[in-house]
Amino acid sequence: MRSNDPLAEAGLVVPAAEGGHDGGATAPALVRIKVLLAYDGAEFSGWATQPGRITVQGRLEEGLELLVRRRVRTTVAGRTDAGVHARGQVAHFDLTEEEVAGLSRGRDIDPMRSLLRRLRGVLTRHGQAILIRSVEVAPAGFDARFSALWRRYSYRIADGPDRWDPLERRTTLWHADPVDLVAMNAGVAALLGQHDFLSFCKPRERATTIRTLTDCRFERGADGVITAHLRADAFCHNMVRAVIGAALRVGDGREAAGWIAERLDARVRDAKSILAAPHPLVLEEVAYPDEAAELAARAELTRARRAPADAGGSPGTSGG
Repeated sequence: MRSNDPLAEAGLVVPAAEGGHDGGATAPALVRIKVLLAYDGAEFSGWATQPGRITVQGRLEEGLELLVRRRVRTTVAGRTDAGVHARGQVAHFDLTEEEVAGLSRGRDIDPMRSLLRRLRGVLTRHGQAILIRSVEVAPAGFDARFSALWRRYSYRIADGPDRWDPLERRTTLWHADPVDLVAMNAGVAALLGQHDFLSFCKPRERATTIRTLTDCRFERGADGVITAHLRADAFCHNMVRAVIGAALRVGDGREAAGWIAERLDARVRDAKSILAAPHPLVLEEVAYPDEAAELAARAELTRARRAPADAGGSPGTSGG
């Protein structure tokens, strides 16, 4: 029997999910929207909404409110800190069927194409620091945060004045002394695998600091600038910047390569936990299961692992 609802026939309606549109037992069916976005973190006090501060989440939710005339809560894959950038950030939010249908205007009969155009338009009113790359109806079971398999960050370092470029200063660390990449890579090799990264995190109340780091390496490009690549299932608060800070101490000779392993084993945050600057850090990519059927299972597994963190309100995915 054919449905009278064109959105349902098009496969746009997904079951109501946690954190969606407010309502009781008769709450309307929700459409979960997946958003891919990039932003210049120098313009913001991080991702998460904060009273009196300009944030990426705040700007995005303000834009959505202008379009659908109500507050729309967003969930993100990784809550970047102040000054941290993103090329491949992922978020989701839920709209009602009526709200999705209302997005179609004029020649934009496809509501997702209309949403992309209109959301880009409202965000550019505040400048061009946020770019919405794509919007689409999310597969059933999708959760931007909990369904993620891993996050990947990059970090650029220009070691020595001969490699400093004023045109790249907003996204590159100017390190005064040349560094030894062999020593740095030897040092961070100890971090690969599943560990308690307490020495490299700013712990949050009731939040786990156990993570699985699958890639951590430094490469020098043809221009002489170093790029660090880090990938993990998730990152603790300040974890990437703490790892970079430790590696630089090894690279410029202040510590031996084995010092990083010693720090990892110590599992203590103290004065030796030095954070590198936030402005060269970029969230490059977030990966999800290829099969839609695996999204919900992945989300449930991640929620179970992060249950103590969720109870304490920690995002558990901030690499800044």
